[in-house]
Amino acid sequence: MNDTTSRQAQGFDLERKLAQNTKTLVVGPYLTERAVARAGGRTSLRDHQARINEAEGLAGAIDLDVIGAVVAPLTQIRPATFLGPGKVEEIGARVKEEEVGLVMVDCALSPVQQRNLEKAFGAKVIDRTGLILEIFGRRARTREGALQVELAHLDYQKSRLVRSWTHLERQRGGFGFLGGPGETQIETDRRLIQERMTRIERDLEGVKKTRGLHRKNRQDVPYPVVALVGYTNAGKSTLFNRLTRAEVLAKDMLFATLDPTLRAVKLPHGERIMLSDTVGFISDLPTMLVSAFRATLEEVIEADFVLHVRDISHEDTDAQGEDVEHILRGLGIEPHDPRILEVWSKVDLLPQDRADQLRAIGGRSASTFVVSAVTGEGVEPLLAGIEARLSSAHVAFSLALPGEDGEGLSWIYGNAQVLSRLDDPSGEIGLEVKVAPERLDRFKRRFPQARVREMAAEAHSSVS
Repeated sequence: MNDTTSRQAQGFDLERKLAQNTKTLVVGPYLTERAVARAGGRTSLRDHQARINEAEGLAGAIDLDVIGAVVAPLTQIRPATFLGPGKVEEIGARVKEEEVGLVMVDCALSPVQQRNLEKAFGAKVIDRTGLILEIFGRRARTREGALQVELAHLDYQKSRLVRSWTHLERQRGGFGFLGGPGETQIETDRRLIQERMTRIERDLEGVKKTRGLHRKNRQDVPYPVVALVGYTNAGKSTLFNRLTRAEVLAKDMLFATLDPTLRAVKLPHGERIMLSDTVGFISDLPTMLVSAFRATLEEVIEADFVLHVRDISHEDTDAQGEDVEHILRGLGIEPHDPRILEVWSKVDLLPQDRADQLRAIGGRSASTFVVSAVTGEGVEPLLAGIEARLSSAHVAFSLALPGEDGEGLSWIYGNAQVLSRLDDPSGEIGLEVKVAPERLDRFKRRFPQARVREMAAEAHSSVS
């Protein structure tokens, strides 16, 4: 462990201990359905209890000591405090009585609303946006991820009182909204923030160029890119590990994965794809974060196929699916885009009858796959489904290859789908293959003896 990693680990430990000693009250100020309809907003499929449960999970993701949660139904949003005066007074009394140090309000507060609530409660107040930024700050491991999160956090702080600038030269992950021992309380101004943002944007431009070069190199190979997307904690990383035999962090926690990961995966008939694991989405994901992570999300925008992983065992799976579709739409990907395949994950957590029902539904759809990344159920059909989609535009060939052409045989297995193989006693190898459009020219130059053939209706024969 190098000095930087060691200092970062020590920083995480300090933050964790501080958070564990911070009594936190979670408040959910949610508009009633009638109020949402009156305002012309998007009605959520979640009920208020499900939303407050998720908010508690967010607070727990950075180890805060959550002592309780309060749902506060609203008929209108108050410009000064978001909440009505009666609810502000009620929560303030509880904060004082239970010695609460932090109130997490599950909405996006304006700077004025945040300051007014802090005065009324006599405690630190953080909104949903600030908390998600803090979680992202803890989770970022790569330089690119850390820069993207810091840029979003600075944008958030531009119009707010900044209590600590320790994150500008930090060797830790979070942004220290709780304060802490040894942290210097420095009053700063917009100029300092803007200067720092400009430097980060310049650094990110360099990272973006590097990512673009990596993407061009992959296109030159080229391997199709398949991106995993889904609600946070939907099981993307566990599925990614199952498909790639990698060891990406996969835990039952929100935003376990933040930095993008790419791995090559071999499909049943030999063709390879690049599988991309991306940051988890969440309802009301701060716009500044979507913008900050746009370079990362280009992997999704430019992917040949997108696997929308859904935790089918979650009580809010439909609402989570809708939230993911909403964010994808903001990236220019419509829900009915033919590139999207739905993966119903965690089927092993369902009762047997419900699991069987979903398997039957998935079996009737060419774009839905029921899987368990833990047991491996459904993984092979998923890979076969990806391969079938990718090969729909492929061209089928028959060719005879001399047995001594080992280099040619290796090229075919690495760059084409081998549908069948017949080894003749004379040493000649008979092959039926499918070749992607982008590899046709190279294939024809390398194997001029190959002949295009009509695909039979029957299923692919197995590779011997």
